[in-house]
Amino acid sequence: MTSAAEARFSAAAKGKPEPSMSNLVYRRQFAIEWGHCDPAGIVFNSRFFEFFDWSSWLLFEAALGVRPADLGTAFGIMGIPLVDAKARFLRPAKFNDLADIASEVSEFRRSSFEVKHRISIDGELAVEGSETRVWAAQDPADPTKLKGMPIPATVIERFKAA
Repeated sequence: MTSAAEARFSAAAKGKPEPSMSNLVYRRQFAIEWGHCDPAGIVFNSRFFEFFDWSSWLLFEAALGVRPADLGTAFGIMGIPLVDAKARFLRPAKFNDLADIASEVSEFRRSSFEVKHRISIDGELAVEGSETRVWAAQDPADPTKLKGMPIPATVIERFKAA
């Protein structure tokens, strides 16, 4: 690996939560790899939903200080499953691009919440998207199902910027 590539991959590993005007924003960089791309070297659109998912979990880990595998122990839930996702593609992302992603919870509801994502390349917005997720636990009436649970106020507070 060249020193330029090493620097890019090193930067990609340094995700950081940052305060914005009112919400905690999680920012990180990652390199577009060949496996993300179609034969023309352009990121296949479904890959962006993987990038969104990855950043949602990292955002929650940064805000709550809990690894995703430990959410059950810490909060009594099974996870934060995805129930809806949308994206708007503004410009292509290509092999070897360095992408910047910013993710934040834009709205909390009783048991669901909205996560907004913005991916930029060379300072230009390339993709914007959103996910709706649910704060979910095992359904007491049917243990084979999940059920939305009220999101604790202490969790919501962790997503507000200081």
